[in-house]
Amino acid sequence: VSSSKGLVTGQLSYYEEGRLINCSKRSSTSNGLPVPVHINKVSHLSSSAEYILLVEKETVFQRLANDKFCAKNCCILLTGKGYPDVATRSFLRRLVDQLHLPVYGLMDGDPYGLDILSIYRFGSLTMAYDAKVLAVPSILWLGIFLSDLGHFGLTENCLLPMSKRDEKKADAILNKSYIQQLAPAWWSKLAEFRTRRVKLEVEAISTVSFTSLADHYIPSKIRGQCYI
Repeated sequence: VSSSKGLVTGQLSYYEEGRLINCSKRSSTSNGLPVPVHINKVSHLSSSAEYILLVEKETVFQRLANDKFCAKNCCILLTGKGYPDVATRSFLRRLVDQLHLPVYGLMDGDPYGLDILSIYRFGSLTMAYDAKVLAVPSILWLGIFLSDLGHFGLTENCLLPMSKRDEKKADAILNKSYIQQLAPAWWSKLAEFRTRRVKLEVEAISTVSFTSLADHYIPSKIRGQCYI
């Protein structure tokens, strides 16, 4: 049986081939349920969520799930475990189309985080035809940014140096005309990291306190509309 990379949890239920799936219940192996592979077999989406939080990495997903983030904040939590597969992107698009919820992306402050977020928003260059059916143009970048330093207990000590590979990847993204034209604020944030030759991981927030990400960073950023 084929399975998707993605995981979902939170205030969401749906039917898949006649079977009720309740995403607020954890599976036997993790805090999340696998994203459905065949989106055409999904029906009767139902949710009381106020937004969708899309996270880049499974480690962050599991941390937030362990902290009962969705129950406390009335949301849906989704991850593609890095670069997303088609099933995860298709599922996110379906959620947005039917539930009409805002989507906030929580990605590392590095070129790969922005590249992953861009795939969700614009589509994949290797599958240009998929943009109309898979892209989520409304997605917002919640962080993590250099401008977060000095807040939430984040200091310059949290910064990591960019590798040569990081710099090359950043240059490639910054040279993409559609990023400059359609997401200039995203482009500017990455340019700041590239200029300083540093990067910032989401996990840095948890060095302040174990629950700082769930209890302070995400709710404060959403409440203060500190996203782009």
